[in-house]
Amino acid sequence: MSCKNLLKSAAVIVLLCVSQLIMAQDRVVTGRVTDSKDNTGVPGVTVTPKGTKTGTQTGSDGSFRISVGSGVTTLVFSSIGYATQEVDISGKSTVDISMVVNNAQLGEVVVTGYGTAKRKDLTGSIASVKAKDFNKGVNTSPDQLIQGKVAGLQITSNNGQPGAGSTIRIRGTSSVRSGNSPLIVVDGVPLEGGSGRPALNDLPGFGNTPGSNPLNYINPADIESMDVLKDASAAAIFGSRGANGVILITTKKGKVGTPLVEVGYSIGTSSIANQIDILSGEEYRAALKKYSLTSGDYGANVDAMDEILRSGLTQNVNLSFSGGNESARQRISLSYLNEKGIVEESQLTKYTVGYTGNFRFFESKKLGLDININTAQLTEEVVPITNNAGFQGTLIGQALQWNPTHPFKKTADSFWIEPQFGASSINPLWMLEMYDDNVNTTQYWGYIAPYYKFTNELEYRFQYGRNQSDGRRTAMIGRQLLNINDIRNRGWASSAESRLLVEQFTHTLSYTRQFNSNFNLNAVVGYEYLNFESSNSSMRGQDFVDIGIPYYNMFGYTTVSSRSIQHYEAPTNELQSMFARANINYKNKYLLTATVRRDGSTKFGENNKYAFFPSFSAAWNVSQENFMQNMGTISNLKLRFGYGKTGNQEFPPGASQTRYGISGPGSITQQNVGNPDLKWETSITLNGGIDVGLWGGRLNITADYFNKETEDVLFELDFPQPGASSAKQWRNLPATINNKGVELSVTGTVIKKQDLTWDLGFNATWLQNKLEGLDGTYNTGGLSGQGSSGAYVQKLASGYPLNVFYLREFLGIDPNTGQSMYLEDGDVSYYGEDPNPNVLLGISTELNYKKWTVTVNFNGAYGHYIYNETAMNVIPITNLGTRNVASAFVNSEIREDLSNAITSSTRFLEKGNFLKCQNARIGYSIGNISKYIKNATVALTAQNLFVITDYTGFDPEVNVDKNIGGVPSYGIEYIPFPSARRFQFSINFSL
Repeated sequence: MSCKNLLKSAAVIVLLCVSQLIMAQDRVVTGRVTDSKDNTGVPGVTVTPKGTKTGTQTGSDGSFRISVGSGVTTLVFSSIGYATQEVDISGKSTVDISMVVNNAQLGEVVVTGYGTAKRKDLTGSIASVKAKDFNKGVNTSPDQLIQGKVAGLQITSNNGQPGAGSTIRIRGTSSVRSGNSPLIVVDGVPLEGGSGRPALNDLPGFGNTPGSNPLNYINPADIESMDVLKDASAAAIFGSRGANGVILITTKKGKVGTPLVEVGYSIGTSSIANQIDILSGEEYRAALKKYSLTSGDYGANVDAMDEILRSGLTQNVNLSFSGGNESARQRISLSYLNEKGIVEESQLTKYTVGYTGNFRFFESKKLGLDININTAQLTEEVVPITNNAGFQGTLIGQALQWNPTHPFKKTADSFWIEPQFGASSINPLWMLEMYDDNVNTTQYWGYIAPYYKFTNELEYRFQYGRNQSDGRRTAMIGRQLLNINDIRNRGWASSAESRLLVEQFTHTLSYTRQFNSNFNLNAVVGYEYLNFESSNSSMRGQDFVDIGIPYYNMFGYTTVSSRSIQHYEAPTNELQSMFARANINYKNKYLLTATVRRDGSTKFGENNKYAFFPSFSAAWNVSQENFMQNMGTISNLKLRFGYGKTGNQEFPPGASQTRYGISGPGSITQQNVGNPDLKWETSITLNGGIDVGLWGGRLNITADYFNKETEDVLFELDFPQPGASSAKQWRNLPATINNKGVELSVTGTVIKKQDLTWDLGFNATWLQNKLEGLDGTYNTGGLSGQGSSGAYVQKLASGYPLNVFYLREFLGIDPNTGQSMYLEDGDVSYYGEDPNPNVLLGISTELNYKKWTVTVNFNGAYGHYIYNETAMNVIPITNLGTRNVASAFVNSEIREDLSNAITSSTRFLEKGNFLKCQNARIGYSIGNISKYIKNATVALTAQNLFVITDYTGFDPEVNVDKNIGGVPSYGIEYIPFPSARRFQFSINFSL
């Protein structure tokens, strides 16, 4: 061989060796993972070379970089809530993929209380809503995020005040006196249902101000998911506190991967959603002429509602920092919210700071520590709108009643303090000048939870949780408010402080083992101790002078006779529990869950402190059977059945004890007569359900039937004489409450293309409620205002739904006399209409086209009635000549006489059916703006956009508290803070 040929051969050999060496080395693959709906980057996606156990995660914008071996041809992309994808990378160095939401959601992790489970393993009735599906917009509390999203869940705003409270019901109302609200648990810490915000009751001439939402301190942007446990088999693990269902809130935690900074800002405006139709100045003059009245026209043309209302402005800023590795994950969040309400001077300002840390120690990672610490500061400016105002009304009533021909001011700088048309009328603008009410609430909550894994199957966890709320409230009414005798030339002021504390100590031992390919066991046993403390104190006084100092800072000037001091500390309130739960999965076909909890509470009598709450549920995954394998259309079919017993102890501590109180200087009176036999109100629930998935999860249907019966009903009664003249006693009534119904939830993807998807969801609940076996009747739904002293419109009565309306039946206006006509000549008789909706409805739809997303959410309620007390007592025809009148009374075909008495009747009972566009949003994914600003999106959101209803009040979705002696009412509107329509622009991005 020649030298030249030898060199050629050597060169070929060297090249072959080099090429083999290069081929043997790892190569780098990069790319980006996006959501198929809106093309936004998906952070936290696990990227793993197929066949290996090591990988990486996508960054904040969905990008990734990974080194793979020469033999790797496939990457696996997985993330909770998305369908796992395998992508061929043969010959590729760059891969971009679009992940699709897993509609079947069978692998979705659901929080079940003291643990989690995959949706495919659930046997009870549990609904889960993730952050991506929450209602968007101005949401000051978490419950607003899932309004209309869950079958059987009804959330009704009590009024439109910034931060206002809500009435929350899961599957209807099942108690006549003790609490009907579900238990709310945040990251395993149960909440008491109240806050340290001091109440303001018995305001002279005005009544009681409504409360705020006790969940306001939680930043909605910090919530990862909300799970609703609806039946007893799911909620029984919480024993006595799960009688009305449970809402589990899971907050966001730090994720493994590149540090992520998320920024969100929104700004929006709001205005009144619906006005009540009252007379304008010109219409008022025409009405005076129609009724031949010669007085009442003062020459002006004013709109009092317009004067006290404004365009509210809301700003919200959210900032979070998160990241870490498998040994330490952390997240810090900060938020600022400022909401100026639609009524002048109303405002809510909120600051929150939160920290979560998840740590795993040692090389074995067996020792861990979870920490969650949060604080919130809320400041409210409250306006004078109350639940039970007298005939002069509060601010909204004063504005509705204001004579539209009467000016507000004598001169440019001088208000009409005593209007010419009557000393009882109050100028609403002057009311705003004279009233001052400020609330400051500070909330601290969180937990520390160390845990240790003895083996991969056995783990011990201890959790100490604490929720503390401290509030201070100062309020005053100026002495120049001359129209109210109790205030005239005296003034009034109050200063109050309040504290609420909940402490939790929980020990759990969890065991999970896959014994073989067919049998899996998950079990937990635990002990829990809860301590509840609450206290409040206040000082009130009158007879102030105006020297430029707020009245609540000069109590020393008040007269001794007007001054009152009050302090209260709740009796001991402790709950200790032992519980156990076992979940068995056999062949992924047959599922069984058994739960037992034993609760002991200091609220009950010495003879009945402890109670036992068992539950059982089972499910059959029919789709896993061999005979279903060729059913291509049906991708999932599960049958569920559950039985459970829960208790209710949501009534005041000390109810079983004999208690005394101070009623004045040197005066002590007995308030409560002890009852050592007082026992738990218990509920037994049967639940049957079916889950169906069609076409690979493209259409999912869930249906449930439930039947819940409550007995040993807790109720507070007047103590029979002879005995303490003013004392009460709590007893168990021999009555039952039956709640039964059907739930249906349907979600599906109507269109599924590369650049276009359309998802549609629908849920409906049919409810039936009845009270049986009650001895006697009990009044509630107390009326307020002119001519209504001592009147009421609802009763608790056997054979009827809870809070059934009890009224005269109105037959119309007599055309000859102009007077009202009633059935049975004016006698009150059961009319039987129900304030509880028979049908609840929710509709959600989302359309995605390339980078655009349109989302619309509706909620509705049907088959119930609302009592429009605003129309009855605030703007009746008898006002004409002095105060304003509803247009309907004047424009009626039959002329109503001005002397027609104001009487409660079915005349003011209206159908409450409604369908509301709760939330509508259009968003655009900008993507990466620069190397620093990534994953940017902008959106325009509308809330309370429109409502379809025949109800003539402010809003059919309202519930003003009109209880009598603590007996709850429902379905009454009385001059509430009006609901707002909101429009908001928002921008979100990551760094």
